[in-house]
Formats: sequence, structure tokens, C-alpha cells
Amino acid sequence: TSKPFLPQLIAPQTPALGMDSSTKINNPADISVIVIYFLVTLAVGLWAMFLSNRGTVGGFFLAERNMVWWPIGASLFASNIGSGHFVGLAGTGAAAGIAIAGFEWNVSDTDLNKRDMFSGAIFIQMAMGLNLYLAIITLLGVTGLYTITGGLATVIYTDTLQTFIMMVGSLILTGFAFAKVGGYEAFMEKYMNAIPSNTSYGNISIDPKCYTPRPDSFHIFRDPITGDLPWPGLTFGLSILALWYWCTDQVIVQRCLAAKNMSHVKAGCVMCGYLKLLPMFVMVMPGMISRILYTDVVACVVPSVCEQSCGTKVGCSNIAYPKMVVDLMPNGLRGLMLSVMLASLMSSLTSIFNSASTLFTMDIYTKIRFGAKERELMLAGRLFILALIGVSIAWIPVVQSAQSGQLFDYIQSITSYLGPPIAAVFLLGIFCKRVNEEGAFWGLLIGLVVGLARMIAEFAYGTSSCVNPSNCPKIICGVHYLYFAIILFGISCIIILGVSLITKPIPDVHLHGLCWTLRNSKEQRIDLDADEKQEDEGQGILKLTYNWFCGFNQKKGPKLSKEEQEERKKKLTDITEVPFWRNIVNINGIILLAVAVFCHAFFA
Repeated sequence: TSKPFLPQLIAPQTPALGMDSSTKINNPADISVIVIYFLVTLAVGLWAMFLSNRGTVGGFFLAERNMVWWPIGASLFASNIGSGHFVGLAGTGAAAGIAIAGFEWNVSDTDLNKRDMFSGAIFIQMAMGLNLYLAIITLLGVTGLYTITGGLATVIYTDTLQTFIMMVGSLILTGFAFAKVGGYEAFMEKYMNAIPSNTSYGNISIDPKCYTPRPDSFHIFRDPITGDLPWPGLTFGLSILALWYWCTDQVIVQRCLAAKNMSHVKAGCVMCGYLKLLPMFVMVMPGMISRILYTDVVACVVPSVCEQSCGTKVGCSNIAYPKMVVDLMPNGLRGLMLSVMLASLMSSLTSIFNSASTLFTMDIYTKIRFGAKERELMLAGRLFILALIGVSIAWIPVVQSAQSGQLFDYIQSITSYLGPPIAAVFLLGIFCKRVNEEGAFWGLLIGLVVGLARMIAEFAYGTSSCVNPSNCPKIICGVHYLYFAIILFGISCIIILGVSLITKPIPDVHLHGLCWTLRNSKEQRIDLDADEKQEDEGQGILKLTYNWFCGFNQKKGPKLSKEEQEERKKKLTDITEVPFWRNIVNINGIILLAVAVFCHAFFA
């Protein structure tokens, strides 16, 4: 039976996440660090608000397209690395070994703000003893405030701060973890022996494969049939998800569009790529060490023991990282690590809120209100963020009941059902001029229907675990989600090409600069742009202050002539680069690729 919301909100915290109150963050050193973190974040946010023009659509949603490479790279990383990584990557590492790091090296996972809310709340619930909903509402309040008022520039600059905090904090914890376990060699040996002491309940003995570390725990490439992350799926299925996430996800693309020029875009992406090499060592391996240190809790398999330890019957691997932080770190550093989790959570949420607001305002609201003025669009975008905050709170019990003890795996399976059709449309739209709107529409529609059918079936039959497998029929759920991504991508491509070939092509005059063969075309592309109307009204000091705080004030520059407008438009769409910087960025891209290949080979 469902429980009412208010009792959940105000009820005292149960000891389900099991820890002594003496280990919680309730000492002056930890609290001081957290307060300093919030003050610094607030200062950076206010500085960015003063610096940027938030009163126009371009200023609020694209930071006036004037960002340099290093905050873009930091923001890409911070937007991608949410608290779901610290909880989910470490948890899956604790349960199944290092293979999950292949998601970071091949591509990445996606960012769903609901899973980040849940995983961040797990950490705060353990560290501070706060109720789940109270923790979430507090976080949403702080995050929503500077996202609604600040715009993309504020989000990017605060993301840069969050990236620095995340890296420093996670590297410190990694050092503590390896020192505690006795070094890398001892880590490899002890992990394979991290078996819980309680492996039966009543007259039932649990299958040893459910609690014994996998023989291939220290291998990324695993058996194509019996592996939990089969290597063909990791290589090809994950590449499809990479195409979808890094090339079409609004959060990522919006940051790239905010860059000064193409060289800054590429340099920011390369910087993000270097940072993405680290999660294996600062998230996955610490999660595995947590299993060594707290075997009976993190690796529990008996439902009653798991429920007592972490509040869920299907496994406690999700608390691997937060438990180690709370139990292992000294006062002060524990507060720093909570700041790390807050940083990862807030950076992901601000990114989601700003980008979703952009999509709603520019792609939906403008179709509903054709003549909407700039001020109205800004207000609509901010109100949509408030709506997202409400949806985030409402979604928490759904994720809480669906998560199977391996949060990261749950997230990835969802993206495998919904991402491939979008990736197919994007890839064919770029490289095949013959693809048209009809083909894209039907390929996307049918692909999403097939993906939703699989997703709904898995939800309907419930979450499975090693101890209690799902009853979902093999014909529906038997195909690994990474293999399913490959199949779904193929189906979508066939439908897109088939429908496009039997319908009218799009004339080249509408495609200049939009597809690969016409990317360097100098001809004018014919499209429709709505004329923006400026609102001019007298304002008093109170209204000016209110408009500045909410980002409604528009910094009006000199009126541009038609020639100047054309020149500005050409500059914004120019993809040429200075040869020297182009070569520097390309060389770094090749080095990054070589390092990623080496890491795969070393841990293969």
C-alpha cells in the first residue's frame, strides 16, 4: 500500500541506512566545510550573473555564444558526472568489477535528473540522517534558485567550480581507500575474497554466484553470451548510445553551441575526454574497495539483511561509496566529500533544468504562442524549470521502488531502449542527403514504440535480482540491453531509409551547411526566422532590481545594419579554424584516443 506524502516527509529517519550517529556529519569541521562550499558556489553564481546578459534568449540559453574552451570542458564533465556516478558506478563496481568503467571510456551514460536526485539523496540521507524527501526538496530549492535566475553562463561557471571540487575530493578519498586496503595488489587479492558471511535464510541457501565476486571482475571485455556486460555490446551497442548522448543530447550540445568558435568547442570536448578517464580510478575502484571493507553490508544477499542495512531487499551495492565516505574519512574531509556529492548533483540538475527549459521554450512554446515577445519567452522558460522541480519530487518513489541495487545498470538499460532511434535519425540526417522528414518521423516513431514496449515489459514484471529473478519472458527481456540497442538501431535505420526513398527528397537549397557533403557550402540556406520584437517600457528602481535578479533586463547594444546582421550570422555559423590551434587540438584528440585504447587493452 502507498504511504501518504507528509508522514514520509516529517517522519524520523529509520536506521535503514545503518550508521552510528557519531559518524554522521554533525561536527564543526564538516559543517564549516559545507558552509564554505555553499558560500563559494553562491559567490561564483553571483559573479557570473553580473558578468552575463541574462535578459535575452541568446544570453540566457546560450551564454551569448562567447565561452572559451576550459569552462566548456569542465561544464561538459560536470553535467555528465552526476551523483548517480558516485553512487551507481561505485555500486556496480562493488557488485561486478571494473567492466562498468567501459561506459566512461567508450562513451558515457546519460543524465536523468530523477536518478541524480535519488542517488544524491542516498548520500545525504546516510551522511546527515535527513529524510529522503526533505533532502531532495532542500537541494532542489538551492539548485533551482540560481538556475532560474542565472542562465547558461552561470551554470557553466558554477560547473567549473564543481568539477574542481569533485576531482579534489574524489582523489583524496581514493588515496584513503587504497591506503586502508593495502595497495593495488592487496586490493585485487582481497576483492576476490570479499564474500558475505550470511548466505542463507530459513532453509534456503542462496546460489554462490549471487554473492561470490565474478571471475572476470578485473576484465572489461567479457563473454559475449554469459557476460553481464558482453564485449560486443560494450563495443558496438555502447557506441550507438555515445552517438545519441554526446552528439544529440541537449545538455551537451547547448554547451558546445555556447563556445566562441569551433576550436574552443573541440578543445572543450578533448578536455572533457581527459577527465572522463578518471572515473575508473576514483569511483569504480573505491566502490570495489568498499565491498572489501564492508562486505556484509555492501555485498549482502539475504533480503532481510539488505533491508536492515540499506532499506531495500534487492541489494546494498548502491551505498558502497557513501558508506566509505562516512566511515573512512576524518572530520572536515567528510564535509568535503559531501560537498563533492552536492557539487555533482547540483551541476547535473542545473544542466538538465536549463537545457530542458531551452527545449520547451524554443521548440514548443513558440509554436503555441507565435507572437511571444522576448520577455514572455524568458518567463515561460523559468516557469518550466519550476514545473520540472515538481516532477522531480514526484518521480522519487518510482525510482526508489524500481532501483535494483545497481542504479547505474538501471539507468543504462533505459537509455538503450529510447536512445538508438534518435541516434539513427541523427547519423543518417548528417551523412545521407536523401533522408527526409517523413523517413525521420516514421523511423523515430516506430523505433520508440519498440523500445517502449521492452521498457514497459521490464517495469511491469518488476525488478530482478540474482536471488529473485524476474518473470519477464525470455523472448522480451532475454536479449541483453546493449544487444537490444544494436537491434533497435538497425530497425530504425531500415525504416528511415525505406520511407525516405519512397517519398520526395529535400532540395539542396534547404540543406546548405546541415549535412556532410554540403558542410562547407557558401550558398545561402533558405529557412524561416521569426523577427524579434523588443519591449520598451519605463521602469522604476524596484522593478529594475527585480528584473536584474530574475534576468529579465535586456542589455541593448547598438542597432545593427542589415550588412552587420549578415556578418554576425555568418560568424556564428562559421566552422573554419586557425591552423595552429586546429593542429594542437587534433593532436590532443589523437593522444586521448591512444590513451583510451591503451586503457582498454590493459584491462581487457
